[in-house]
Amino acid sequence: MVMLNADDMSPVVNRLRRAQGQLGGVIRLIEEGRDCKDVVTQLAAVAKAVDRAGFAIIASGLRECLASPEGISEDDKATMERLFLTLA
Repeated sequence: MVMLNADDMSPVVNRLRRAQGQLGGVIRLIEEGRDCKDVVTQLAAVAKAVDRAGFAIIASGLRECLASPEGISEDDKATMERLFLTLA
């Protein structure tokens, strides 16, 4: 099991909170009947923020695996690969 470093997660949580606010904005734009371009532009920003948060989580997990004195197990390696490909 790959544990996440809490210090690495603080910026990730902040990024996700911003994305949460942006998503609320997208919902408001749709409810207000705003222009398609405005909605899609904001939705793309939310998607990018969430993707970047996911990659930051994977990067933190990889750093933890590499810092482990016993190295990375084959199971952890396979898990990290699957997680990365999930976002790719």
